[in-house]
Amino acid sequence: MTRPTALVIAPGRGSYGKAELGSLARAGVDLTGYDTVRRAAGKPTLSELDGADRFSPGIHLAGENAAPLIYAASLADMAAIDADKVEVVAVTGNSMGWYTALAAAGAVTPDDGFRIADAMGVNSGRHGAGGQLVVPLGGGDWRPIPGLRDAVLARAEATGVRVSIDLGGTLVLAGGEDAVRAFAADSPASATRLAGHGPFHTPLMSDSSAAAMASLPPAWFGNPRLPLIDGAGRVWHRWASPVEALWRYTFSAQILEPYHFARAVHVAVREFAPDHVILLGPGDTLGGAIAQALIGIGWLGMADKADFVARQSERPFLISMARPDQRALVV
Repeated sequence: MTRPTALVIAPGRGSYGKAELGSLARAGVDLTGYDTVRRAAGKPTLSELDGADRFSPGIHLAGENAAPLIYAASLADMAAIDADKVEVVAVTGNSMGWYTALAAAGAVTPDDGFRIADAMGVNSGRHGAGGQLVVPLGGGDWRPIPGLRDAVLARAEATGVRVSIDLGGTLVLAGGEDAVRAFAADSPASATRLAGHGPFHTPLMSDSSAAAMASLPPAWFGNPRLPLIDGAGRVWHRWASPVEALWRYTFSAQILEPYHFARAVHVAVREFAPDHVILLGPGDTLGGAIAQALIGIGWLGMADKADFVARQSERPFLISMARPDQRALVV
């Protein structure tokens, strides 16, 4: 019997929230190795963070803690996928999820992937003054509002903010403090500041990039076992991915240039035509962005939110591993 195929997507910052506190312990994730690395560096262990009595935004959402928590949860979900139920044909991720995607695709070992995520959680705090804004481009039906993207981009250019992450139905903009405030003061669409986020995926992250390239060696990288789609929409194939180039992309362009997540999704579904898209945990906040990216190219005939909801109720195309009923389909 032919197994259904799947594209796997790893989420980024913001996916481990209050509802996810204790989720690693509940899932029985083995944190021993991760805790050893953290303890040796004098950092709170993942067991301590996940097992805290209460969720603390100042602690759990801080990059140095959020990144390794998310990595551990996502990679555990990847390992839980039953190869007898589904064949994973490609892997991608969103922003910080790229580090998880590297390990999920076999381009780095799970241990080195954790060291990368852990280090980049710290490195993400090395940047110039500034931050990120989330700007939705569609209405409640997930259809794009005509002309709004162009208006947002024009205002962004006028104020000096840049596209940080393009989610398709939503833009994440980033820039220096003055530019972010200027855009927010006269935005053509609702703009929400992301608390605790720096000007990610812009040249203001140059110190982060330099620190990563100085401390995280190319020797940790190899050819991916599974096709890997990056934030430029490039496919890294097995035996056709120069290690130095993959390392340099990860710690240079991936940090300093816009992350085109919607493009990565578009390339992945068109190139590999998966039967499903599997969203790894923790949480499922990225699910709406994935759906809107698919709607943006009319995938499976979907034109709006109603179409997506109808398809999901009939036979889920998007499988969120944070949802027990959907998780059971692939675990």
